[in-house]
Amino acid sequence: MNFRSHTLENGLEIVAECNAGAYSQGVGFFVRTGARDETDELAGVSHFLEHMVFKGTPRRTADDVNREFDELGAHYNAFTSEENTVYYAAVLPEYQEPTIDLLADIMRPSLREEDFEMEKKVIVEEIQMYADQPPFGMDDRIKELHFGKHPLARSVLGTVETVEALSADQMRTYFESRYSPGNLFVAAAGKVDFDALVEQVAKRCGDWPAQTTSRDVPSPASKSSFHCIHREAATQQYLLQLSDAPASESEDRYVAKLLATMFGDDSGSRLYWELVDSGLAESASLGHYEYLGVGMFFSWMSCEPQDMLANYERFIELQQHAQQQGFSAEELHQAQSKVKARIVLGSERPRNRLFNVGGNWMQRKEYRSVADDLQAVERVSLDDVHRVLAAYPLTTGTTVTIGPLKQWPT
Repeated sequence: MNFRSHTLENGLEIVAECNAGAYSQGVGFFVRTGARDETDELAGVSHFLEHMVFKGTPRRTADDVNREFDELGAHYNAFTSEENTVYYAAVLPEYQEPTIDLLADIMRPSLREEDFEMEKKVIVEEIQMYADQPPFGMDDRIKELHFGKHPLARSVLGTVETVEALSADQMRTYFESRYSPGNLFVAAAGKVDFDALVEQVAKRCGDWPAQTTSRDVPSPASKSSFHCIHREAATQQYLLQLSDAPASESEDRYVAKLLATMFGDDSGSRLYWELVDSGLAESASLGHYEYLGVGMFFSWMSCEPQDMLANYERFIELQQHAQQQGFSAEELHQAQSKVKARIVLGSERPRNRLFNVGGNWMQRKEYRSVADDLQAVERVSLDDVHRVLAAYPLTTGTTVTIGPLKQWPT
């Protein structure tokens, strides 16, 4: 593996993990913009803009964009999160230049009024669809309850009201401020001709005007609370819990990943053996999510409504036991083996390495090899786990249960 980087005169960065032994490559434009960069008035604009990028450019129609990706045999897509919007494609190495040409072109979309109004209907339908599916919007709502007005509490989709009120001019202004050379970068992984990549990107993006862009990174002011929400149409009862955890810039993020694996992985964890394998709950898990300045432990459980109270009591007992007694060396070793296997298996595809290379550059402006991540996981000790447990207790957080239950015992 060979890591290369280059910065164009206008500030656009190009990073790549070059692997001469690979048979494919993944390449993408990573934009540092997401729900946390919006205002309350513009909630949902980043995700809406992601849709609009595929609606055509001055050089290509929407049909041209999709047809050309297909002609390249590309596996392509895009996604928007709280912190970034990513447009990517996995292709054969010989199609590097036409792929860059296509991706760079859609980074300067036409944003036509007629496309905007049509796609607005699609976005509204998407919001309504998610509101009708478990957990019925509570995965967004619990962030608001826990983090209050913090930027990371905003929904990626926005709301029906904010999307319907959004104008094409507002989107164009947002695009100009966020899709600037200093706020996005090109990442690649696999069999990459880096020198050619720099030339190809410079030819198509080198004249993009530079613009200063910033991001608000306030400290979280989290609160703990419990909420029972009646949803008569639900067939199961759902429980979500959100608590503080190490952020993306913290070395303790590796500790948090292993802690979550031991306590709430979807196989072989304490939650799994106690609640899922026993048949008491359909699902029960804990995951760690990391963002700039903020981390989250996110728990999830679903079961029959009449079983939720007893299962929740078991869930709390498991949390209390972990806080008081900690974990064993055997549990840590098993979790390390599991996480390391996932790192290695995931690294065997250039597209997966693209997201790793791009994600690390997005969050910390650093390159981390597979070996770096394996060593970081291996270095975690039980003392580290118990230190993070003390600093970020699982027993302190915001809990929401939603489903047929009309009330929760005091």
